[in-house]
Amino acid sequence: MDNSKQYNLIYQLDGRPPLKVAVPLGLQHVMAMFVGNLAPIFILTGAMSTPEAPFPPELRIMMIQCAMFVSGLATLLQLYPLKLGIIQVGARLPIVMGTAFAFVPTMQGLGAKLLAEQIAPVEAMGYVLGGVIAGSVIELIMGIFLKPLKRFFPPLVVGAVLITIGIKLLTTGATYFVGGAGAKDIGAGKYWLVGGIVLLVIVLLNHFATGMLKATAILIGIVVGYIVAAFSGMVNFDTVTSAAWFSVPMPFMIKPLFRSDIIFPFFAVYVVAGLETMGNANGITISAFGREATAEEISGGIISDAVSCAFAGVFNVLPNTAFGQNVGIIAMTKVINRFCIAIGAIVLILAGLFPKIGAIFNAMPNCVMGGAVITVFAMIFLNGVKMVLKEGLDDRNSLILAITLGLGFGVGNLSDSVKENFPAALHFIFAEPVAAVCIVSVLACIFLRPDTTKKATEK
Repeated sequence: MDNSKQYNLIYQLDGRPPLKVAVPLGLQHVMAMFVGNLAPIFILTGAMSTPEAPFPPELRIMMIQCAMFVSGLATLLQLYPLKLGIIQVGARLPIVMGTAFAFVPTMQGLGAKLLAEQIAPVEAMGYVLGGVIAGSVIELIMGIFLKPLKRFFPPLVVGAVLITIGIKLLTTGATYFVGGAGAKDIGAGKYWLVGGIVLLVIVLLNHFATGMLKATAILIGIVVGYIVAAFSGMVNFDTVTSAAWFSVPMPFMIKPLFRSDIIFPFFAVYVVAGLETMGNANGITISAFGREATAEEISGGIISDAVSCAFAGVFNVLPNTAFGQNVGIIAMTKVINRFCIAIGAIVLILAGLFPKIGAIFNAMPNCVMGGAVITVFAMIFLNGVKMVLKEGLDDRNSLILAITLGLGFGVGNLSDSVKENFPAALHFIFAEPVAAVCIVSVLACIFLRPDTTKKATEK
């Protein structure tokens, strides 16, 4: 095969382009998602730390290591599915998997609840991982019975949930930007300076750069901020020095624990994760093939998502889902070759075998991560707004949205001391704002959505 034909393979789903072409294209996907893959771990372990009982840094390094390892394996499963009878596990599309931001507000709320009960941070993380494993059953059911369930989750529901996730995360991003909740001098000028430099680099590259520079703007911003913080004496490299060079990620390093009041809020967020995977699968097929994703592709993608999330919980780390930024790269470059994406997945797996990489990220000051994620969280909110506006805000949709945010977010955001007086059934529904918004939105759409078949007949 001549060079031009080999190169053209990158625009085809199958085939094996030469490594000199495949490696940089695979690395581009890794660089685009690397930070987003690790940020939820920083946020959750930070939320599960108290001055009296900080989350152990060696466990956070281990979780970072496992996150890279699991994301690589989860991506390979999407690329090269397993066939279990009539069920396909994996979309057979160039979907890149990473640690999901959608779960962060729910896990933060549950973590705060567990710490308030005087449960130690590591044990609290065990209950969260138990929820990760048990909750994935809902997404598995959703993937298997995709067709009959799809009508219960219109874009208005997804949009309302994304708005709620964005609102919840905005405060988290801002807190990290000014030093993090654990910082004794939170809000000090040095944090504003470093976070501001990271943000400025990202904005400038996104606005003026093209190609790889634009695709890796967040990573470059973090590297610049990290260097500035290091020269400012804000980085402690002791954990990097003490971390091992090589280690195989092991399951159950944090023992999963199970409680019904912790598991239930995960159900609604897993539905959202399934819908995000559905949207990302369609984003790939529409931009690359000019068609919507088939039922088998969507179902396989969601089932693979559920399996990967349960696997992540077993391997001490947070749920995985399809990453939208990587869908954006595919839409921009039209590179859909599975072998190229698989190279990136293998890089992630290899990175997960070297704890020093995790230790380097663990040493990064909160303000550096804050400068990187503060706009990412705002974009989650804006994506939800766009989805709602695309559906239109007629009287019926406005009423559904008002009930959803007023009742779901309003009541779901009340303090736990107030919720203790709720009846048991309502306590489960409103345990946490993201889950509450999803449940209320689904119910509101079922009871208030106009009869579209009747309208079609009248026309």
